[in-house]
Amino acid sequence: MADATTEPLLSPTFDTDGAPFWEYAARGELRIQACTACGELRFPPRPCCPHCQSFDSEWRRMSGRGRIWSYVRPHPPLLPAYAAHAPYNAIIVELAEAPRIRLVGNLVAAPDAALDSVDPERLRIGAKVQVAFTDVDGIAMPRWLLERP
Repeated sequence: MADATTEPLLSPTFDTDGAPFWEYAARGELRIQACTACGELRFPPRPCCPHCQSFDSEWRRMSGRGRIWSYVRPHPPLLPAYAAHAPYNAIIVELAEAPRIRLVGNLVAAPDAALDSVDPERLRIGAKVQVAFTDVDGIAMPRWLLERP
């Protein structure tokens, strides 16, 4: 069994519907799936629009701005690989131009900074954030930076 120092952090599961999200992330772009029939944005990606049942979609570029909608600081970390990062945060970000779309991630001091790089006392619901992408084991992971550091 791997110990906490060698066990990898969780990585996303790739499927056909979500693959474009990760392809755009690799280019440093935050894009969200949108229905071309009714115009509604949807996340997570899926083949059929939950609003009008159309199978036609496109990927719209977002500004990458949002606000912290909610957050948690796991005590203790639930998985051994995260123990060395504690106290870290997991945040839910509401996108500025799509308030019904919420993404999960981590608030960090810089794109490549450790998960525990932001003082937990700085976490605030409503704080404005901006997406940044960093390579984690070959995957461009979205992370979040405070707009006002």
